[in-house]
Formats: sequence, C-alpha cells, structure tokens
Amino acid sequence: MSASELNPKSIISWNVNGLRACVKKGFGEWLKNSQPDLLGLQETKAWRDQVVDELAEFETDYEVHMAEAKKKGYSGVALFCHKDFLPEKVQEGLGVAEFDDEGRTLIAHYQSLVVLCCYFPNGARDHSRVPYKMRYCETLIKHAEKIQEETGKNVLIMGDINTAHTEIDLANPKSNKKSTGFLPEERAWVGQTLERGWYDIFREYRPDEKGHYTWWSYRSNCREKNVGWRIDYFLANKELTKNVKEVHHLSNVYGSDHCPIQVQLSWE
Repeated sequence: MSASELNPKSIISWNVNGLRACVKKGFGEWLKNSQPDLLGLQETKAWRDQVVDELAEFETDYEVHMAEAKKKGYSGVALFCHKDFLPEKVQEGLGVAEFDDEGRTLIAHYQSLVVLCCYFPNGARDHSRVPYKMRYCETLIKHAEKIQEETGKNVLIMGDINTAHTEIDLANPKSNKKSTGFLPEERAWVGQTLERGWYDIFREYRPDEKGHYTWWSYRSNCREKNVGWRIDYFLANKELTKNVKEVHHLSNVYGSDHCPIQVQLSWE
C-alpha cells in the first residue's frame, strides 16, 4: 500500500449560515475533533475584523483566508488551511466585480490540485436573482476549466451550489418545481456541467439512493423529519475521482441549517 493511501487528505465543505452564530453553537469543538486538512466555509456573513477573537482560537492550527462581501453581514466564504497542508497560494474571487463584491469564491492552489470554495447565489423567492445566479454558475465553471487547461492540475469545486439536480435530491420535488433551487434552468446547468466532464462525487458513489440531504429548513422540524434538499456538492474532473477514498454527508453535525460534506482523497 502506498504512503498516499495510508494518509488521505480530509477536505470538508460547510455552509455555516453565519460564522459567528456557528461558533456559538460548537464550531470550535467540532473543528478541534474533526481536524480536516482543508475546510471551506460558505455564507460566513462576516468581515475578518468582526471575527478576530473567534479566529484566534483556530489560527494555531490553521491559516485562515476570507473573501468578504461588501455588504455587511452577507454572503462570504472562508478557507481554513491546516498548517501541515498549506497551499502554494490562495486566490480571492473570479476577477468579475459583480460576483467578487459578494465574496463568493476562494481558490487554493496546491502542487497537483486546485480547490475552489464557492457560495453560489440563491435565486430569491421571486426568482429575481436567478439570472445573476446563472451568470455566476457559467463564469465559475469556465474559470475552473481554464485553470485545469492552463495548469494541467486536478480541480475540485466544493460548496453550496444552491441547486438540487434531480428529484431524488430533495424530499418534495413535485411541490418545488417552481421554487428556486429546483427550477428547470438551474437543474439543467448541473446536468450540462456533468456532460462537460465534471463528476458529482457523492452521486458517483450513491447514484440512486434517496434521503441524502445537506440542507433543511428550520421550520416544521424538517431536519428531524429529514425533509431536506441536497444542494452542497463536490464536483471533480475525471482524473481526480480516482483519488477519492470516501465521501460523506456529516448529517449528525449541527450548528447550521446545512450539514458539512466531506471527501477523503489519496495524496501523493
């Protein structure tokens, strides 16, 4: 057995729905116990100067990068890079102001892997933000493909995609056909992305299993009833899928209306 198989890297993605709120709900203890090599957070809803005290607890073990939205208390992503697994560089944004002003993307460059931590827009209840969301979707995937083409590296996209792809990816598909997150154009984008050669890692392992969700409404005890949506994903190029050891939804982890998702990759 190779050394890489003995020492897989744990990569976790989690929409925390407010980093400060999640810290109050046990985030620090969870991070201490789980010790991922790379952690991507979405919807942090904080500027760095608002979480100085919270981050101090983690910066012994992690180098923390944040992409902040210009609007206070809105959007935002973060990368917690373990000091034993530091990237060569971390790039903020896609170079497009309408997306970067909302702090939606961080990109970690390793020697043989590039990881994009992404918070895809919500289309809004009245669908007013769906065109913006679709622009981000297409800009993001083209950027990821450009990175792969120019560097020859494997690429992993992780985050809250805010879209359930097929009917098995949410508990109530019939009643949500006109809801953002399950609109035809949103679902079609996921399908087209897979047709372009990207792989939904979770569905590669569990192609037909129902009941696997990553987000539940706080209303009506949805989480206890498991009435949810699978809207958090790992997307990878084909070559990277060969390195996948395990992929999980950490549905027993609370602190947000989303649960973390985890992939373990063999590492050379």
